[in-house]
Amino acid sequence: MVETRTRPRVGLFVTCLVDVFRPTVGFAAVKLLEDAGCTVEVPRGQTCCGQPAYNSGDRRTAQDLARQTIAAFEGFDHVVLPSGSCAGMIRKHYPALLADDPAWAHRAQHLAARTHELVSFLVDVLGVTDVDARYPDTVTYHDSCSGLRELGIKAQPRQLLASVEGLELTELPGAEVCCGFGGTFCVKYPDVSNRMVEDKAAEITATGAGTVLAGDLGCLMNMAGKLSRQGSPVQVRHVAEVLAGMAGEAPPIGPAKA
Repeated sequence: MVETRTRPRVGLFVTCLVDVFRPTVGFAAVKLLEDAGCTVEVPRGQTCCGQPAYNSGDRRTAQDLARQTIAAFEGFDHVVLPSGSCAGMIRKHYPALLADDPAWAHRAQHLAARTHELVSFLVDVLGVTDVDARYPDTVTYHDSCSGLRELGIKAQPRQLLASVEGLELTELPGAEVCCGFGGTFCVKYPDVSNRMVEDKAAEITATGAGTVLAGDLGCLMNMAGKLSRQGSPVQVRHVAEVLAGMAGEAPPIGPAKA
């Protein structure tokens, strides 16, 4: 049992999509972090990380949101997010975004150095090698672009999934290929995005898996929408829900509704 005074103090950045569409992912993240010996807090001052504005070229709004995020998460030993794309925004883009602001440049670098995607944090920082969870199904796994390419997240979720009782992982042939969501990409290029998610859905179906997992809710909602419209029985879930043993506490992820 880890004593309270030695427990890492973690600020959980819930992310917009988790907050609005899938709070279960946030609760699963808290459970995983607490089980790993962390003290977890969710700062009230957090909103959006600024990624949509940044991707759309609105640097001023992105900078304002970056400053708000930095202020909200100062004082924590680590900042953890159940999203590779949002974690990548803070780790890789905040320092450059505020590099010319003398009052904020160092603070942005300090936050970036303490920020981690959830599963990567569990494995690479805390040294977690297994979880106490059961999920009796064959699953396949989609590697989200930002987590894979910006943060090097590939082996970590697979390592933890291997410890889940009853779970059998069937690799997705195009696991590293974009699903077509890409933040604002799906809005700017809807026809291209739709073709990409069609290809992804076909590959998921071909694996014969009953569930597809990933670490980014945007990707999951995009794939869930296409699979649902095709009448597919494949369940779509965030990897944290399965690792935390909380898959039974919420239905599978479905398409976003206006």
